[in-house]
Amino acid sequence: MTDQNTKIYKHADSDGHFRRKDSSFRSWISRDPSAEFPAEKDRYVLYINYGCPWAHRANLVRTLKGLQDVIQMAVLDPELGPNGWFFSGRNGSDDKDPLYGFTYLKELYLKADPMYEGRYTVPTLWDKKKKTIVNNESSEVIRMMYSEFDEFLPEALREVNQPGGGFYPKNLRGEIDEMNAWVYPLINNGVYKTGFATTQAAYEENLYPLFEALDRVEAHLGHSAHQPFLFGEHITEADIRLYTTIARFDVAYYLIFKCNLKMIRHDYPRIDHWYRTLYYDESELTRGAFNKTTYFGIYKFGYCAALGRKTGNDQLVVPAGPSPDILPPEKE
Repeated sequence: MTDQNTKIYKHADSDGHFRRKDSSFRSWISRDPSAEFPAEKDRYVLYINYGCPWAHRANLVRTLKGLQDVIQMAVLDPELGPNGWFFSGRNGSDDKDPLYGFTYLKELYLKADPMYEGRYTVPTLWDKKKKTIVNNESSEVIRMMYSEFDEFLPEALREVNQPGGGFYPKNLRGEIDEMNAWVYPLINNGVYKTGFATTQAAYEENLYPLFEALDRVEAHLGHSAHQPFLFGEHITEADIRLYTTIARFDVAYYLIFKCNLKMIRHDYPRIDHWYRTLYYDESELTRGAFNKTTYFGIYKFGYCAALGRKTGNDQLVVPAGPSPDILPPEKE
């Protein structure tokens, strides 16, 4: 590996711990037409790549809500290059930025703010009218999508008409927020803190809490009120936020990030059942959104690339297994 690549893929701090930085753009799109960023059809562009679980959240909600004709999407390559995320035409990505012809996401950030010095992350929600970034915090981007664009959708897809109260129902917000509060640091980000650790102590300090949290999810799903989804009969934000990590677990985090105490398919039967229920659903509940936004091959490629695992001839060797990527649907 070259010195340049060593620098690119050094995600951890000097003490061996990976610490994710906060997002920088935190404005809000509102259904109020007088808002700074009012909800409008074809005004906003969602920048993602298919490998990133945070971007996957946004792509998943956009698909679940049926917002494909309302919010444009631009797809970057899943490999993190020397200048950050880039367009390449590989792995289902666009060959260039569809708005300005840019090669790098960095260029979009600097168009929004020429003095910007933070991270260039996905998902990024861009306003074509004001030519700026609205928001690059995935947890906020998905909440905007739940209801702010509903006037552009058929009645059946509007949040107010969902039998369970939508993805963030008022009666469950306290429980969803409480679950998010430990799932995010211990599981969603825990796999990164484990995989990017550069000392044995930092690795083990995050590995064991990760699996303790997965044990906690497994126990949570054992209650009748938490089936078939995390809070009962209806999919909520909690399911969306956990799914994007679990979809990458066996195929990438287990092997590539050394999160290898247990596998989802073999050691967590309730989580695996929940996961497969979401992935294989083609009913009106999801219209196949989980399946359509999941890319196992890209996860294997992207996480190998994230750790700089190239051979001496600069080739990336990607693991073939596990086989299959996800177990088949369970028989009724």
